[in-house]
Amino acid sequence: MGGSDGGVAAKTVVESKEWYLAAYAPENVPTSDHLKLRSVTISLEYDSIADQHVALQLLLISVDPYLRSTITGRDGDLYLPRPPLNKVITGFGIGRVLRSKNKSFNEGDIVINPFSPVAEYSIVPADFLRKIDPTTDIALPNYLSCLGVPGFTAWVAIEVLGNPKPGSNVFVSAAAGGVGMFAGQLAKLKGCRVVGSTGSNDKVQLIKDEFGYDEGFNYHEESDFDAALAKYFPDGIDLYLDNVGGKLLDDVLNHVNKGAHIVISGMISQYNKIPAEREGVKNLLNMVGKDVKMQGFLCGSYLNQFGEFAQQMEKYIKEEKIKPKHKINQGIESFFESFVSLFSSSNLGKVIVQVAT
Repeated sequence: MGGSDGGVAAKTVVESKEWYLAAYAPENVPTSDHLKLRSVTISLEYDSIADQHVALQLLLISVDPYLRSTITGRDGDLYLPRPPLNKVITGFGIGRVLRSKNKSFNEGDIVINPFSPVAEYSIVPADFLRKIDPTTDIALPNYLSCLGVPGFTAWVAIEVLGNPKPGSNVFVSAAAGGVGMFAGQLAKLKGCRVVGSTGSNDKVQLIKDEFGYDEGFNYHEESDFDAALAKYFPDGIDLYLDNVGGKLLDDVLNHVNKGAHIVISGMISQYNKIPAEREGVKNLLNMVGKDVKMQGFLCGSYLNQFGEFAQQMEKYIKEEKIKPKHKINQGIESFFESFVSLFSSSNLGKVIVQVAT
């Protein structure tokens, strides 16, 4: 997947398809009125590339739920800047260097770009690019999953903030998603009993068979979350990694043990609602009586620990102690449908779009 593309590199002008934000989406699942695809002409002439910039061909782009909160037109939900209209959206991507005006990067290098334009070709500053070692035997999609934002988010939640003791009862929502699949595996490596909630029976089987979860339940089939949590956690919950928010978070508060931790990395059940319609949490009094710690976080606040994370996760991957699962859709045209699919129960694992090879 990481070979050089001399044909593209030899060109001086290319047509590039790119996704841009045409209108803000304050509520509901975004539509094609909000995110649109267009073609633009990109010059790859060396003289047209600014100093300390590189020309990139996009190979893979991660499709992540946090994009939903950045395109509402509101400031503040995730404390990320509101993107301007008619500009290309960005994501965590992997690209091939076609031309470079930065001495650290050469033509043919495969790089990770945390602020990659969702575009077939782009000219980007080299500041945040990280070169992938061409001798490694780690598959490129892993750099967008277990070694990317989902894996790092799970690692911060389990290793840094939650840090459960062996034998702890751990609950993970959205357990078959990009973050949940790694959080469960990391908790199992720490000797915990782990239960996950997912959106389908196939996903329940997946988290048990492939990710090592002890138990799981389909939240679409459990009409009473309170009863489900009592069933799966007869001894209470010591750590809850919340990826969904809403009623499930509220009911978890009825089943936490004394000194429990609740770590919040996302609230996907609330992303498509305006603030006035979001579900409230009524059981917060349990936090007082049980001395519960609840903490939300952005993984960007822990970038100083990314090196430690990458070293540990690479070791786990090579030892086959961590298993990723990817849903890879083909072609940049599939980005919108891939993004919308995050708000259904249709995907198994981390959603990635392969743009080129």
